[in-house]
Amino acid sequence: MVSYIERGQPGYGAATLALFSGAFITFAVLYTTQPVMPLLSRDYGVSPAVASLSLSAATGALAVAMLFVSGLSDRFGRKRVMALSLLLSSLLCFGVAAAPSFGLLVTLRAVQGVVLAGFPSIAMTYVNEEFHPSSAAAAMGLYVSGTSVGGMTGRIVTGVLTDLYSWRLAILAIGCISLALAVWFWLRLPKPAHFTPQPVSGREMWRRFVRAIRHPALICMYGLGFLLMGGFVTMYNYISYLLVGPPYHLSQTVVGFLFLVYLTGTISSAWMGRLAQEMGRGSALRIAVVLALFGCLVTLFGALWIKLVGLAVFTFGFFGAHAVVSGWVGQLARDARAQASSLYLFFYYAGSSIVGAVGGLFWSALAWPGVVGLIAVLLLVAWAMESVVQRILLKGNPNSAS
Repeated sequence: MVSYIERGQPGYGAATLALFSGAFITFAVLYTTQPVMPLLSRDYGVSPAVASLSLSAATGALAVAMLFVSGLSDRFGRKRVMALSLLLSSLLCFGVAAAPSFGLLVTLRAVQGVVLAGFPSIAMTYVNEEFHPSSAAAAMGLYVSGTSVGGMTGRIVTGVLTDLYSWRLAILAIGCISLALAVWFWLRLPKPAHFTPQPVSGREMWRRFVRAIRHPALICMYGLGFLLMGGFVTMYNYISYLLVGPPYHLSQTVVGFLFLVYLTGTISSAWMGRLAQEMGRGSALRIAVVLALFGCLVTLFGALWIKLVGLAVFTFGFFGAHAVVSGWVGQLARDARAQASSLYLFFYYAGSSIVGAVGGLFWSALAWPGVVGLIAVLLLVAWAMESVVQRILLKGNPNSAS
Protein backbone atom coordinates (compact mmCIF):
# COMPACT_ATOMS: atom_id res chain seq x y z
CA MET A 1 0.00 0.00 0.00
CA VAL A 2 1.37 3.43 -0.97
CA SER A 3 1.84 5.61 2.10
CA TYR A 4 0.58 9.14 2.50
CA ILE A 5 2.70 12.22 3.19
CA GLU A 6 2.61 12.67 6.94
CA ARG A 7 4.16 15.02 9.47
CA GLY A 8 7.43 13.61 10.77
CA GLN A 9 7.86 11.27 7.80
CA PRO A 10 10.26 11.58 4.81
CA GLY A 11 8.92 13.84 2.07
CA TYR A 12 6.73 15.98 4.33
CA GLY A 13 9.17 18.87 4.49
CA ALA A 14 9.90 18.87 0.76
CA ALA A 15 6.19 18.69 -0.12
CA THR A 16 5.07 21.47 2.22
CA LEU A 17 7.94 23.78 1.24
CA ALA A 18 7.29 23.18 -2.47
CA LEU A 19 3.58 24.00 -2.04
CA PHE A 20 4.56 27.01 0.06
CA SER A 21 6.77 28.20 -2.83
CA GLY A 22 4.01 27.68 -5.38
CA ALA A 23 1.57 29.68 -3.25
CA PHE A 24 4.25 32.37 -2.84
CA ILE A 25 4.61 32.69 -6.62
CA THR A 26 0.85 32.74 -7.19
CA PHE A 27 0.17 35.65 -4.85
CA ALA A 28 3.35 37.57 -5.67
CA VAL A 29 2.56 37.46 -9.40
CA LEU A 30 -1.23 37.79 -9.21
CA TYR A 31 -1.15 40.90 -7.00
CA THR A 32 2.00 42.49 -8.39
CA THR A 33 0.14 45.55 -9.74
CA GLN A 34 -1.92 46.18 -6.60
CA PRO A 35 0.56 48.36 -4.65
CA VAL A 36 1.37 50.51 -7.71
CA MET A 37 -2.22 51.29 -8.73
CA PRO A 38 -1.82 54.98 -7.83
CA LEU A 39 1.15 55.10 -10.24
CA LEU A 40 -0.82 53.31 -12.95
CA SER A 41 -3.53 55.96 -12.53
CA ARG A 42 -0.87 58.66 -12.93
CA ASP A 43 1.16 57.15 -15.80
CA TYR A 44 -1.77 55.94 -17.90
CA GLY A 45 -4.21 58.69 -16.93
CA VAL A 46 -6.95 56.39 -15.59
CA SER A 47 -9.23 56.55 -12.53
CA PRO A 48 -8.75 54.33 -9.44
CA ALA A 49 -11.65 52.10 -10.50
CA VAL A 50 -10.13 51.65 -13.96
CA ALA A 51 -6.63 51.12 -12.53
CA SER A 52 -8.08 48.30 -10.43
CA LEU A 53 -8.70 46.42 -13.70
CA SER A 54 -4.97 45.63 -13.71
CA LEU A 55 -5.83 43.28 -10.85
CA SER A 56 -9.46 42.44 -11.61
CA ALA A 57 -8.61 41.30 -15.16
CA ALA A 58 -6.12 38.79 -13.77
CA THR A 59 -8.34 37.50 -10.98
CA GLY A 60 -11.43 37.41 -13.21
CA ALA A 61 -9.66 35.44 -15.94
CA LEU A 62 -8.21 33.14 -13.31
CA ALA A 63 -11.67 32.53 -11.85
CA VAL A 64 -13.13 31.45 -15.19
CA ALA A 65 -10.11 29.36 -16.20
CA MET A 66 -10.23 27.63 -12.81
CA LEU A 67 -13.33 25.75 -13.96
CA PHE A 68 -11.38 23.95 -16.69
CA VAL A 69 -7.95 23.22 -15.20
CA SER A 70 -9.21 20.31 -13.11
CA GLY A 71 -9.79 18.40 -16.36
CA LEU A 72 -6.27 19.20 -17.54
CA SER A 73 -4.77 17.90 -14.32
CA ASP A 74 -6.87 14.72 -14.56
CA ARG A 75 -5.45 14.13 -18.03
CA PHE A 76 -1.84 15.35 -17.80
CA GLY A 77 -1.08 15.02 -14.09
CA ARG A 78 -1.22 17.29 -11.03
CA LYS A 79 2.47 18.15 -10.75
CA ARG A 80 3.02 18.80 -14.47
CA VAL A 81 0.12 21.26 -14.76
CA MET A 82 1.07 23.09 -11.55
CA ALA A 83 4.73 23.48 -12.57
CA LEU A 84 3.87 24.70 -16.08
CA SER A 85 1.44 27.22 -14.60
CA LEU A 86 4.09 28.68 -12.31
CA LEU A 87 6.76 28.85 -15.03
CA LEU A 88 4.57 30.56 -17.65
CA SER A 89 3.04 33.07 -15.22
CA SER A 90 6.53 34.09 -14.10
CA LEU A 91 7.65 34.65 -17.70
CA LEU A 92 4.57 36.78 -18.45
CA CYS A 93 5.75 39.28 -15.82
CA PHE A 94 8.36 40.40 -18.35
CA GLY A 95 5.65 41.38 -20.83
CA VAL A 96 3.57 43.18 -18.19
CA ALA A 97 6.62 45.20 -17.13
CA ALA A 98 7.16 46.39 -20.72
CA ALA A 99 3.51 47.12 -21.65
CA PRO A 100 3.38 50.50 -23.50
CA SER A 101 -0.37 51.00 -22.99
CA PHE A 102 -2.85 50.31 -20.22
CA GLY A 103 -5.00 48.23 -22.57
CA LEU A 104 -2.10 45.92 -23.38
CA LEU A 105 -1.17 45.69 -19.71
CA VAL A 106 -4.71 44.61 -18.81
CA THR A 107 -4.71 42.06 -21.65
CA LEU A 108 -1.43 40.53 -20.51
CA ARG A 109 -2.69 40.43 -16.94
CA ALA A 110 -5.78 38.54 -18.12
CA VAL A 111 -3.54 36.00 -19.89
CA GLN A 112 -1.48 35.76 -16.72
CA GLY A 113 -4.64 34.99 -14.77
CA VAL A 114 -5.56 32.18 -17.17
CA VAL A 115 -2.11 30.64 -16.82
CA LEU A 116 -2.06 30.99 -13.04
CA ALA A 117 -5.31 29.00 -12.81
CA GLY A 118 -3.25 25.84 -13.20
CA PHE A 119 -1.90 26.03 -9.66
CA PRO A 120 -4.32 26.97 -6.80
CA SER A 121 -7.16 24.45 -7.17
CA ILE A 122 -4.81 21.62 -8.11
CA ALA A 123 -2.63 22.39 -5.09
CA MET A 124 -5.68 22.04 -2.85
CA THR A 125 -6.52 18.74 -4.53
CA TYR A 126 -2.91 17.54 -4.18
CA VAL A 127 -3.02 18.20 -0.42
CA ASN A 128 -6.26 16.27 0.04
CA GLU A 129 -5.06 13.35 -2.12
CA GLU A 130 -1.44 12.99 -1.04
CA PHE A 131 -1.35 14.03 2.62
CA HIS A 132 -2.53 11.81 5.46
CA PRO A 133 -5.86 13.07 6.86
CA SER A 134 -4.19 13.81 10.20
CA SER A 135 -1.73 16.17 8.47
CA ALA A 136 -3.93 17.65 5.71
CA ALA A 137 -5.34 20.58 7.72
CA ALA A 138 -1.88 21.63 8.94
CA ALA A 139 -0.47 21.27 5.42
CA MET A 140 -3.28 23.42 4.04
CA GLY A 141 -2.49 26.02 6.69
CA LEU A 142 1.16 26.10 5.60
CA TYR A 143 0.08 26.36 1.97
CA VAL A 144 -2.13 29.34 2.74
CA SER A 145 0.71 30.91 4.73
CA GLY A 146 2.71 30.81 1.49
CA THR A 147 0.07 33.00 -0.12
CA SER A 148 0.47 35.57 2.66
CA VAL A 149 4.28 35.58 2.44
CA GLY A 150 4.10 35.85 -1.34
CA GLY A 151 1.68 38.75 -1.18
CA MET A 152 3.76 40.50 1.48
CA THR A 153 7.14 40.02 -0.19
CA GLY A 154 5.83 40.95 -3.60
CA ARG A 155 4.43 44.22 -2.29
CA ILE A 156 7.56 45.11 -0.33
CA VAL A 157 9.87 44.37 -3.27
CA THR A 158 7.57 46.27 -5.60
CA GLY A 159 7.35 49.28 -3.27
CA VAL A 160 11.11 49.58 -2.70
CA LEU A 161 12.14 49.05 -6.34
CA THR A 162 9.41 51.40 -7.55
CA ASP A 163 10.80 54.23 -5.42
CA LEU A 164 14.41 53.43 -6.36
CA TYR A 165 13.83 52.83 -10.07
CA SER A 166 10.32 52.31 -11.49
CA TRP A 167 7.26 50.12 -11.17
CA ARG A 168 8.24 48.41 -14.42
CA LEU A 169 11.58 47.22 -13.04
CA ALA A 170 9.81 46.15 -9.85
CA ILE A 171 7.44 43.86 -11.77
CA LEU A 172 10.39 42.51 -13.75
CA ALA A 173 12.15 41.62 -10.49
CA ILE A 174 9.05 39.76 -9.25
CA GLY A 175 9.11 37.75 -12.47
CA CYS A 176 12.77 36.76 -11.99
CA ILE A 177 12.25 35.69 -8.37
CA SER A 178 9.13 33.71 -9.28
CA LEU A 179 10.86 31.98 -12.18
CA ALA A 180 13.65 30.72 -9.91
CA LEU A 181 11.13 29.42 -7.34
CA ALA A 182 9.08 27.74 -10.07
CA VAL A 183 12.10 25.68 -11.11
CA TRP A 184 12.70 24.75 -7.47
CA PHE A 185 9.04 23.70 -7.15
CA TRP A 186 9.37 21.32 -10.11
CA LEU A 187 12.50 19.73 -8.63
CA ARG A 188 11.25 19.32 -5.06
CA LEU A 189 7.51 18.49 -5.09
CA PRO A 190 7.05 14.73 -4.62
CA LYS A 191 5.40 12.96 -7.54
CA PRO A 192 1.74 12.14 -6.78
CA ALA A 193 1.39 8.62 -5.42
CA HIS A 194 -2.40 8.44 -5.08
CA PHE A 195 -3.38 9.71 -8.50
CA THR A 196 -2.81 8.38 -12.02
CA PRO A 197 -3.41 10.73 -14.99
CA GLN A 198 -6.20 9.51 -17.24
CA PRO A 199 -8.42 11.08 -19.91
CA VAL A 200 -11.76 12.30 -18.60
CA SER A 201 -14.69 12.70 -21.00
CA GLY A 202 -16.70 15.89 -21.14
CA ARG A 203 -19.73 13.99 -19.84
CA GLU A 204 -17.83 12.66 -16.85
CA MET A 205 -16.40 16.11 -16.14
CA TRP A 206 -19.93 17.50 -16.16
CA ARG A 207 -21.09 14.78 -13.74
CA ARG A 208 -18.30 15.69 -11.34
CA PHE A 209 -19.19 19.37 -11.44
CA VAL A 210 -22.83 18.48 -10.79
CA ARG A 211 -21.78 16.46 -7.74
CA ALA A 212 -19.71 19.44 -6.57
CA ILE A 213 -22.70 21.81 -6.70
CA ARG A 214 -25.38 19.48 -5.32
CA HIS A 215 -24.13 19.65 -1.74
CA PRO A 216 -25.79 22.70 -0.10
CA ALA A 217 -22.92 23.10 2.38
CA LEU A 218 -20.42 23.24 -0.49
CA ILE A 219 -22.47 25.98 -2.14
CA CYS A 220 -22.08 27.95 1.08
CA MET A 221 -18.32 27.32 0.99
CA TYR A 222 -18.21 28.87 -2.48
CA GLY A 223 -20.16 31.87 -1.19
CA LEU A 224 -17.77 32.25 1.73
CA GLY A 225 -14.84 32.32 -0.66
CA PHE A 226 -16.51 35.12 -2.67
CA LEU A 227 -17.28 37.21 0.41
CA LEU A 228 -13.96 36.79 2.19
CA MET A 229 -11.72 37.41 -0.81
CA GLY A 230 -13.89 40.26 -2.06
CA GLY A 231 -13.46 42.07 1.24
CA PHE A 232 -9.74 41.33 1.48
CA VAL A 233 -8.83 42.60 -1.98
CA THR A 234 -11.01 45.69 -1.57
CA MET A 235 -9.15 46.57 1.62
CA TYR A 236 -5.72 46.34 0.00
CA ASN A 237 -6.75 47.85 -3.34
CA TYR A 238 -7.70 51.21 -1.85
CA ILE A 239 -5.72 51.58 1.35
CA SER A 240 -2.71 52.53 -0.79
CA TYR A 241 -4.72 55.43 -2.26
CA LEU A 242 -5.58 56.46 1.31
CA LEU A 243 -2.00 56.32 2.57
CA VAL A 244 -0.22 58.04 -0.34
CA GLY A 245 -2.69 60.94 -0.16
CA PRO A 246 -3.32 63.56 2.54
CA PRO A 247 -2.81 63.67 5.46
CA TYR A 248 -0.34 60.75 5.38
CA HIS A 249 1.64 61.30 2.13
CA LEU A 250 3.55 58.04 2.48
CA SER A 251 6.07 56.98 -0.16
CA GLN A 252 5.72 53.79 -2.23
CA THR A 253 8.56 52.24 -0.20
CA VAL A 254 6.81 52.89 3.10
CA VAL A 255 3.49 51.68 1.72
CA GLY A 256 5.24 48.53 0.50
CA PHE A 257 6.68 47.83 3.94
CA LEU A 258 3.23 48.23 5.47
CA PHE A 259 2.47 44.87 3.89
CA LEU A 260 4.64 43.31 6.57
CA VAL A 261 1.28 42.85 8.27
CA TYR A 262 0.93 39.85 5.94
CA LEU A 263 3.14 38.06 8.46
CA THR A 264 0.09 37.92 10.70
CA GLY A 265 -1.60 35.93 7.94
CA THR A 266 1.32 33.51 7.84
CA ILE A 267 0.86 32.88 11.54
CA SER A 268 -2.93 32.74 11.53
CA SER A 269 -3.29 30.34 8.58
CA ALA A 270 -1.07 27.74 10.25
CA TRP A 271 -2.62 28.38 13.68
CA MET A 272 -6.21 28.25 12.44
CA GLY A 273 -5.45 25.01 10.61
CA ARG A 274 -4.48 23.41 13.93
CA LEU A 275 -7.35 25.12 15.77
CA ALA A 276 -9.82 23.69 13.25
CA GLN A 277 -8.56 20.19 14.08
CA GLU A 278 -8.90 20.79 17.83
CA MET A 279 -12.22 22.64 18.18
CA GLY A 280 -13.92 22.17 14.81
CA ARG A 281 -13.89 24.16 11.58
CA GLY A 282 -17.07 26.07 12.37
CA SER A 283 -15.77 27.50 15.65
CA ALA A 284 -12.41 28.38 14.12
CA LEU A 285 -14.12 30.13 11.20
CA ARG A 286 -16.33 32.20 13.50
CA ILE A 287 -13.30 33.39 15.45
CA ALA A 288 -11.48 34.34 12.25
CA VAL A 289 -14.42 36.31 10.81
CA VAL A 290 -14.95 38.25 14.06
CA LEU A 291 -11.26 39.19 14.13
CA ALA A 292 -11.40 40.35 10.49
CA LEU A 293 -14.50 42.47 11.16
CA PHE A 294 -12.95 44.05 14.25
CA GLY A 295 -9.75 44.89 12.40
CA CYS A 296 -11.69 46.37 9.48
CA LEU A 297 -13.62 48.74 11.76
CA VAL A 298 -10.44 49.81 13.59
CA THR A 299 -9.03 51.21 10.32
CA LEU A 300 -11.64 53.98 10.55
CA PHE A 301 -9.57 55.69 13.25
CA GLY A 302 -7.40 58.53 11.98
CA ALA A 303 -4.06 57.79 13.66
CA LEU A 304 -1.75 55.91 11.29
CA TRP A 305 -0.52 53.42 13.88
CA ILE A 306 -4.10 52.50 14.82
CA LYS A 307 -4.94 51.94 11.15
CA LEU A 308 -1.96 49.60 10.88
CA VAL A 309 -3.06 47.63 13.94
CA GLY A 310 -6.51 47.30 12.43
CA LEU A 311 -5.02 46.20 9.11
CA ALA A 312 -2.91 43.56 10.86
CA VAL A 313 -5.90 42.15 12.79
CA PHE A 314 -8.02 42.15 9.62
CA THR A 315 -5.29 40.28 7.73
CA PHE A 316 -4.89 37.78 10.57
CA GLY A 317 -8.60 37.03 10.48
CA PHE A 318 -8.84 36.75 6.70
CA PHE A 319 -6.00 34.29 6.21
CA GLY A 320 -7.24 32.20 9.12
CA ALA A 321 -10.73 32.07 7.64
CA HIS A 322 -9.41 31.16 4.18
CA ALA A 323 -7.30 28.32 5.62
CA VAL A 324 -10.33 26.88 7.42
CA VAL A 325 -12.75 27.17 4.49
CA SER A 326 -10.34 25.81 1.87
CA GLY A 327 -9.68 22.75 4.04
CA TRP A 328 -13.42 22.32 4.67
CA VAL A 329 -14.07 22.12 0.92
CA GLY A 330 -11.79 19.10 0.61
CA GLN A 331 -13.54 17.38 3.50
CA LEU A 332 -17.04 17.89 2.09
CA ALA A 333 -16.24 17.03 -1.55
CA ARG A 334 -15.05 13.46 -1.16
CA ASP A 335 -15.68 12.21 -4.71
CA ALA A 336 -15.20 15.41 -6.78
CA ARG A 337 -12.43 17.22 -4.97
CA ALA A 338 -10.71 18.73 -8.00
CA GLN A 339 -13.97 20.16 -9.30
CA ALA A 340 -15.07 21.41 -5.85
CA SER A 341 -11.69 23.10 -5.37
CA SER A 342 -12.04 24.71 -8.79
CA LEU A 343 -15.52 25.99 -8.00
CA TYR A 344 -14.44 27.33 -4.61
CA LEU A 345 -11.56 29.22 -6.17
CA PHE A 346 -13.76 30.39 -9.05
CA PHE A 347 -15.99 32.20 -6.56
CA TYR A 348 -12.98 33.20 -4.44
CA TYR A 349 -11.30 35.03 -7.32
CA ALA A 350 -14.61 36.23 -8.74
CA GLY A 351 -15.05 38.01 -5.41
CA SER A 352 -11.62 39.54 -5.84
CA SER A 353 -12.42 40.71 -9.36
CA ILE A 354 -16.00 41.95 -8.89
CA VAL A 355 -15.93 43.38 -5.37
CA GLY A 356 -12.41 44.72 -5.86
CA ALA A 357 -13.61 46.81 -8.82
CA VAL A 358 -16.88 47.85 -7.16
CA GLY A 359 -14.87 49.03 -4.17
CA GLY A 360 -13.43 51.75 -6.40
CA LEU A 361 -16.90 53.24 -6.76
CA PHE A 362 -17.31 53.28 -2.98
CA TRP A 363 -13.88 54.92 -2.64
CA SER A 364 -14.71 57.62 -5.18
CA ALA A 365 -18.16 58.33 -3.69
CA LEU A 366 -17.67 57.85 0.06
CA ALA A 367 -13.88 57.68 0.58
CA TRP A 368 -12.49 55.30 3.21
CA PRO A 369 -15.68 54.97 5.35
CA GLY A 370 -17.49 53.72 2.25
CA VAL A 371 -14.83 51.06 1.60
CA VAL A 372 -14.93 49.92 5.23
CA GLY A 373 -18.73 49.78 5.18
CA LEU A 374 -18.70 47.55 2.11
CA ILE A 375 -16.16 45.15 3.67
CA ALA A 376 -18.06 45.04 6.98
CA VAL A 377 -21.29 44.02 5.24
CA LEU A 378 -19.47 41.21 3.42
CA LEU A 379 -18.04 39.88 6.68
CA LEU A 380 -21.41 39.99 8.43
CA VAL A 381 -22.94 37.97 5.61
CA ALA A 382 -20.03 35.49 5.91
CA TRP A 383 -20.79 35.09 9.63
CA ALA A 384 -24.44 34.33 8.84
CA MET A 385 -23.45 31.88 6.10
CA GLU A 386 -21.32 29.84 8.53
CA SER A 387 -24.42 29.36 10.68
CA VAL A 388 -26.29 28.11 7.62
CA VAL A 389 -23.52 25.58 6.96
CA GLN A 390 -23.83 24.21 10.49
CA ARG A 391 -27.60 23.78 10.15
CA ILE A 392 -27.19 22.01 6.80
CA LEU A 393 -24.60 19.60 8.18
CA LEU A 394 -26.62 18.88 11.33
CA LYS A 395 -29.73 18.21 9.27
CA GLY A 396 -27.93 15.89 6.90
CA ASN A 397 -25.77 14.07 9.47
CA PRO A 398 -25.60 15.10 13.14
CA ASN A 399 -22.03 13.81 13.30
CA SER A 400 -20.77 15.78 10.28
CA ALA A 401 -20.93 19.32 11.66
CA SER A 402 -17.67 20.73 12.88
